[in-house]
Amino acid sequence: MPRSIKKAILFKILRYSGLSFLFRELAQRSKITILLFHDLSTEKAEKTLEYLQKRYNIIPLRTFIEKCGVRGRPLPPKSLVLTLDDGHIGNRDLLSLVKEKGIPVTIFLCAGMIGTNRHFWCRKCSPPYTLSQLLQVSNAERLRLLQLTGYVQEREYEEPQVLTKGQIHEMKPYVDFQAHTLFHPSLPQCSYEEAKDEVFQCKDILEKELGLRIYALSYPHGAYSDRDIALCREAGYACGITAEYGCNTIRADLFRLKRIPIDDSAGIDELAVRASGLLGSLQKVARACRRGKRGDEGRKKRVNGVGGQA
Repeated sequence: MPRSIKKAILFKILRYSGLSFLFRELAQRSKITILLFHDLSTEKAEKTLEYLQKRYNIIPLRTFIEKCGVRGRPLPPKSLVLTLDDGHIGNRDLLSLVKEKGIPVTIFLCAGMIGTNRHFWCRKCSPPYTLSQLLQVSNAERLRLLQLTGYVQEREYEEPQVLTKGQIHEMKPYVDFQAHTLFHPSLPQCSYEEAKDEVFQCKDILEKELGLRIYALSYPHGAYSDRDIALCREAGYACGITAEYGCNTIRADLFRLKRIPIDDSAGIDELAVRASGLLGSLQKVARACRRGKRGDEGRKKRVNGVGGQA
C-alpha cells in the first residue's frame, strides 16, 4: 500500500476516534492556537477555512497580542489565529475568499523580495547541499555555497515568487501584513550586523514604502536566539512568532509564541488532527518513549559491562 494512502487512513482513524474532538474541546478551549500555512491553493483554502470557522473562534493576531497580560474581557474559547509565512505570490488568490468569509489572516512578508523577481533560497537548494546542512552554517557561508550551485540572492529570475507592491496594497484592507525579515535567513546563523539589518530594515521598508503597521516578526525557519529577540525589542516589534509546536495563553512570552504547522496539501482529516494538537502530543509521547527505551538499553549495557568485569 502506498505511503500516501497509509497516511490518509491513519489521519482518518485518528480524527474519527474522537481524540481530536476531545483535544479541541478540552485542551484547546482556554488556549490560543496559531496555525502556520505557506502557500495554500484556493481550493484547499476554501475547505480549510470552512472547517476551521465552524469549530474555532478565528481572531486577528493583533487582538491576541493586545489582550496578552491585560485584564478585562477574555478572548473567546478555542481562539485561533491564521498565519501564512513568506508572502508567496499565490496568496493573492485567497483575497476574494478572505473578503467573502470575513476571516482575519496574517501574512508575513520578506521585504527584500517584494517588487522583485528574486527567489527563495530554500527552494534553490541542490546537491551536494541540503536545506538542513545550509541551516547549520553561517549566513555568509550559506550564501557562498549557494552561489557555487548558481543561486545568487539578488538575482532577478523570470517569474516573481512573492507578492508585488500592487497586490499588497490591494490586499491590505483585508489582510494583516507583518514582517519575515529581508531575505529569509536563519537569524542565529547571521552575524550581529546581518541580523540587525534583517530585523530593522524589514520593518522600515514595510512601514515606509508600503504604509503597513508592523508589530510582529515571524522568525524564518522558526530559528531565533536571545540576541534576535533583543534586536526585535530594540526595533520596536511587539512580538516574535516561532515555529515551536504548541498553543499559547494570554500569559505567553510574546517573543516566543508557538504555532502548529499545517501542510498546505493537508486534507480535512489531517487538518483536524494537526490543528487540534493531537498529532503533536502523540509525537511527543513517542519521542519520550524512544528516549526511555534508549535509556533502558544504556543502563542494561552498563550493568552488563560491570557484570562482565567483575
